[in-house]
Amino acid sequence: MAEKIKGRTEIAELGEFGLIDTLTAPFKSSRRSTIKGVGDDAAVIEGSRDTALLFSTDMMVEGIDFDLTYFPPKHLGYKAVTKGISDIAAMNATPEQITLSLAISSKISVEWLRDFYSGVEFACREAEVDLVGGDTSASVTGLIINISAIGRAKKSNVVYRSGAKLNDLICITGNLGAAYMGLQLLEREKRVLAGIDSLQPQFEGYEYLLERYLKPRARYDVVEALAREKITPTAMIDLSDGLASDVMQICKSSACGARIYLERIPIAKQTSALAEEMHIDPVVAALNGGEDYQLLFTVPLEARERIAAVGCIDIIGHITAPETGAYLVTPDGSDIKLKAQGFKE
Repeated sequence: MAEKIKGRTEIAELGEFGLIDTLTAPFKSSRRSTIKGVGDDAAVIEGSRDTALLFSTDMMVEGIDFDLTYFPPKHLGYKAVTKGISDIAAMNATPEQITLSLAISSKISVEWLRDFYSGVEFACREAEVDLVGGDTSASVTGLIINISAIGRAKKSNVVYRSGAKLNDLICITGNLGAAYMGLQLLEREKRVLAGIDSLQPQFEGYEYLLERYLKPRARYDVVEALAREKITPTAMIDLSDGLASDVMQICKSSACGARIYLERIPIAKQTSALAEEMHIDPVVAALNGGEDYQLLFTVPLEARERIAAVGCIDIIGHITAPETGAYLVTPDGSDIKLKAQGFKE
């Protein structure tokens, strides 16, 4: 084992969120037009008197975030848009424009790129957002995708991670762990079929999991539904890093604790079935899998009935005092401390 270099801090020691905090700590907003800078799903910038503009950016790297062995270009283009606009939806805002930049390796053909952009175009049309710019560059290490999204909302309707209050209900917009299990299925079939041309991958019965990983949909529909019911969440985040990590992000920003009840976490039948087949705990998939792109949000206790009227939303816990910490509560009443994942290297 290599000796640790004196005075050198490894990224793994900090983790993803600790690294972000360390790098951005010196930055303070100096422009009056900056309403919210680093630290949320999107930056919030002065628009007009009553509205704010929201801006987010995300990167996807081949070999880290996706594998071109089994990721169809149309689906990858669609997912890139989802990744961008989901951050805007998580601020209770409407996505309106995106920019898309690519670093392209020599193995990528023009035909592949056309298919990729057809997926981008489909996602843009579905979400009613416009592609308004971008850039291309060469890459010697694989495909790199950078997606930036712009949205708009009334200033009074923008929701941050920092607004959760004591006794607020913790809500989720759909089942969890499906995307992670879709990835596990694809990785399993890749290993099994390595070097074999004649066999077909075994996906029967798990098509839903594949769709959730390869073609996730941003939940801007829920933002619209909440607006119709005149419900403004107190805090919100999109589930890209897993339930545990994202609950802890809200707790950190809102200076609060949380109790999540295991039996209330929605898990699809296909997720549980494949998890059992692959000897994976489906609860672990839901807590730490990531890339579900559901919305996790909090609302006051008195909004319970109106939340039920929206439909397709599960109440999975509640906000507690900061000193109580963030825990998963099992059916027998045991508390398990939530741990953030994030990247380790």
